Amino acid sequence: MQSHFSTGLVWFRRDLRTDDNAALSRALACCDTVYCVFVYDKAILDKLPRQDRRVEFIHESVAALESSLQALRGHASRTLITLHDVAQSAIPELAKQLQANAVFVARDYEPAAVSRDTAVQQQLLAEGTQLVLVKDQVIFEEREVLTQTGKPYGVFTPYHRAWLARIGIELVPGHDVGRGHAVLAAAPDAHAQPLPSLADLGFEATNLRALGMHGGSAAGEALLQDFVGRMDRYSEARNFPSVKGPSYLGVHLRFGTVSIRKLVNLALQRVRTGSEGASVWLAELAWRDFYFQILANFPHVATQAFKPEYDAIAWEQGEEAEALFEAWCEGKTGYPIVDAAMTQLNQTGYMHNRLRMVAGSFLVKHLGLDWRWGEKYFALKLNDFDLSANNGGWQWVASSGCDAQPYFRIFNPVTQSEKFDGQGKFIKRYLPQLAGLSDKAIHAPWLAKPMELAAAGVHIGSNYPAPVVDHAKARTRTLARYGFLKKSTDQAGAATEQ
Repeated sequence: MQSHFSTGLVWFRRDLRTDDNAALSRALACCDTVYCVFVYDKAILDKLPRQDRRVEFIHESVAALESSLQALRGHASRTLITLHDVAQSAIPELAKQLQANAVFVARDYEPAAVSRDTAVQQQLLAEGTQLVLVKDQVIFEEREVLTQTGKPYGVFTPYHRAWLARIGIELVPGHDVGRGHAVLAAAPDAHAQPLPSLADLGFEATNLRALGMHGGSAAGEALLQDFVGRMDRYSEARNFPSVKGPSYLGVHLRFGTVSIRKLVNLALQRVRTGSEGASVWLAELAWRDFYFQILANFPHVATQAFKPEYDAIAWEQGEEAEALFEAWCEGKTGYPIVDAAMTQLNQTGYMHNRLRMVAGSFLVKHLGLDWRWGEKYFALKLNDFDLSANNGGWQWVASSGCDAQPYFRIFNPVTQSEKFDGQGKFIKRYLPQLAGLSDKAIHAPWLAKPMELAAAGVHIGSNYPAPVVDHAKARTRTLARYGFLKKSTDQAGAATEQ
């Protein structure tokens, strides 16, 4: 591949920052002139609702990126070209207009993105232009971490050991963008118009600001600095949804407004001081890489079970199944911890990781619904939706994925609620109609005495639904549904709850 180019074009996508940006760094290092572009891709946006927090987050992040590029260049004139078009055709056309010899872009591993990039590459090559793909959003990609037999890992624990061994004792190197002032070019006159507004893109404002969420690398850095002071407590605090335990950096990682290398290096530094919390958080970042490499090496997981035999499961279908799914989506299952989690998702676009497991398990193993239904709903609602992690999480609760929980482990939502939201603080926040119940009754209000329900103003079947399924009966049905997968009668007898 050619190592020096007269003119390069950096195509920003899931890397909306200048700091430690692999594609920008590569372009600045090997081009005499560098243009920058972001495409509001109609192929993606046209499928979304007109109010979408992610689009608003991206819109803020693109504005922040423009400011960062101007600062890097040392000039206030427009630096970032923005297009509202179909990227697959717009990028080759723009490269031709700019007479770019190469287009630099951070690699994306989702099947649709791979297909798009292949099409873009073919069009560019027809014009004599190279597509330079670089690694940015992961520490190790695709086949960089393999077993001793040269195969991709399908189990996390040995992958994690190998992942840590690959990092070694040194910090992960970043990417320098110091030459920006000398190489970055202003947007040409034809593309120097102001950044488009949300309305220009056909979208409306959401409750993003009311939620205290902001796009851009400065907002990501502020969240990171807040988390640094809490990192040592992460291993314990992360399990309780009413506690400020997580980093809340998911959406910033998703759109690249923070560098994964920066996060890993911060965690490594704390791990070396003996921080258990930092060690657990570092493992969570390794899980992210793990799911990326699963998607890259086993692309069938995007639509099918990682374990093919699990595609033979007979999921519930028909009107009753659809009604149960609607109750789950709307947070009206009658199980408070599930309903509070779904309400949080619907109102904020965020769901605590512990509750993603609980709500997901409930859909699959209580309602008997195909995990792909839940995966699709989360994909629509989650601010930090990422195909690889979302798919991995759903296949984990469905027991169909790599390194998933055994099918006979079935989360009891009441037990989970009592264990991780003992005082019902999280439930009360999102289901205020239950706030008058005692710490005991709030986890299973249908079991409360009529006098307590009346005193609390809770009317089962009126202002709060009765349970849509019975836990014990649902558990029995699930064991039967998955029963054909058992390898021995001993395994079947090992059924447990969590």
